[in-house]
Amino acid sequence: AMAATGAQNVLLAAVPLVPTACFVLWTVGGYPKLWLAFGVLLGVSAMAFVVCLRLIPPVKEMTLKAGLGGFDINKKGTPMGEHKVPESLGIVPGVLHIMCVIVFQVYYYLAEPSDTPWLVALADYNAALAAVIFMLFLGFVDDVLELKWRYKLILPPLASLPLLISYAGSTTVIVPNPFAAFLGRVVDLGVFYKLYMCLLSVFCTNSINIFAGINGLEVGQSVVIACAVIVHNTIQLSSESGAAHLFSIFFLVPFLATSTALLYHNWYPSKVFVGDTYTYFAGMTFAVVGILGHFSKTLLLFFIPQLINFVYSLPQLVGIVPCPRHRLPKYNTQTQLLEGKPDNLNLVNLTLLITGPLSERTLCIVLLAFQIVCCIAGFGIRHTVIGEMFYED
Repeated sequence: AMAATGAQNVLLAAVPLVPTACFVLWTVGGYPKLWLAFGVLLGVSAMAFVVCLRLIPPVKEMTLKAGLGGFDINKKGTPMGEHKVPESLGIVPGVLHIMCVIVFQVYYYLAEPSDTPWLVALADYNAALAAVIFMLFLGFVDDVLELKWRYKLILPPLASLPLLISYAGSTTVIVPNPFAAFLGRVVDLGVFYKLYMCLLSVFCTNSINIFAGINGLEVGQSVVIACAVIVHNTIQLSSESGAAHLFSIFFLVPFLATSTALLYHNWYPSKVFVGDTYTYFAGMTFAVVGILGHFSKTLLLFFIPQLINFVYSLPQLVGIVPCPRHRLPKYNTQTQLLEGKPDNLNLVNLTLLITGPLSERTLCIVLLAFQIVCCIAGFGIRHTVIGEMFYED
């Protein structure tokens, strides 16, 4: 049975990863100048994947020893629910991702001729790294010290400051066609655009953080979103902001590699928990590439389930409805299935109320399938008539 489940899991992981890889390789095939850079990028990322896979087991013993562990609430009353699961293992892919990006950055600036049209501004790179490193640190601090919610909302804007300062792109928005007659085609929002980017970083970090609570969901959704964003960047390579999209690919491929390795350990039944360390790190990574890659509006199209979850959760988040510490479904020890709780307002419970009781693994697969469908719908919106009203390139 274990072997069958293992094969099933590999096939599931292939659903987002294989089409993404094929599309990227097929497209980059048309840009011979990028072949070497992509070869190095894939090599570095493959190494990061293997190292992450191997490094998590020893590190999880260390986090347990340091008291960073928790019981799996969705397995209460079963043998699996008896022992502590190591927490905060997002620190491993986080640190490896940053090392990868730095190593690749050093290679890229030494090897690429400076007159290449693809050169990514060094300031962008460093701002992105500063923001992600800061957010990874804050996530780890949160796991260790358990910060209050109000601090969780204050911290992402601080982490996003290096981005906003180095952001050299336009602060103009393309006005949707229906309103263009009154406002003009292009409106310069100036400082409000920077405020919007600041809020985007808060949304990305917290929306992954609250769309969580079952084995494999946080990392799974991040892997799916990363695949969608990489495909979008690849489509946009030939546009005039091609270099910005290339930067996003360089940033996200190592992220995808390390996250997939973490997902191997975090998939049901979880051997490790990812902690706020991972959700903050992942959210900030998406905010960074969305802002510096100049596709922050498109990015939100890949966050549709997170948006739904956020809007549906709002009454509880702002305190209109009482909000428990963990808004999880109920685990039924007889049937060994999770049952939705109507008073816990989030997408995890809502899904169970629609589908009826499911096992934790099936529930995660259903939610990730929904994420994939929403990302495909996002592409539909972006690259059809609707998208032409809102988007520049």
